[in-house]
Amino acid sequence: MGNVGLLYVGAALMINGLMLLGRIPPRSAAVLNLFVGALQCVTPTVLIVQADGNPDTILAASGLYLFGFTYLYVGIANLAGLEPEGIGWFSLFVAGAAVAYAGIAFWHDDDPVFGVIWLSWALLWTLFFLVLGLDKEQLTRFTGWTSLLLSQPTCTVPAFLGLTGVYPS
Repeated sequence: MGNVGLLYVGAALMINGLMLLGRIPPRSAAVLNLFVGALQCVTPTVLIVQADGNPDTILAASGLYLFGFTYLYVGIANLAGLEPEGIGWFSLFVAGAAVAYAGIAFWHDDDPVFGVIWLSWALLWTLFFLVLGLDKEQLTRFTGWTSLLLSQPTCTVPAFLGLTGVYPS
């Protein structure tokens, strides 16, 4: 995953965690979701166009869309006041895809750190499915704290490590 995009995913995940905890109104969180969602859709598109058909490059870029579509969906839904069930059910799809990307990180990329990070994200998307798709409101606070606490170690820290060359991507 592109380190610049990952840095901003950490910010959006933090904001969304605070939103679930009732600290930020949904409309206020929407703007960052739209910016990060756009970034996470434009970036992989450019990478794929420039990949010259290289399957590993295309595979590496493809996971970015999971974040891009999620954040665009959240941003639009929050601005439009839409019901959250669609985001919840989309999150179930994304959770399954994240498990597949974890497997790719473990066995194709030989990157167990990102394998664990992808599994952490799969957990988050599963929680979003339960809260938003199945209306398990009793999990909202837990999901908010989980999002907030995982945002930095699974996104911001690896992004800075990658950007500084400490962690090879």
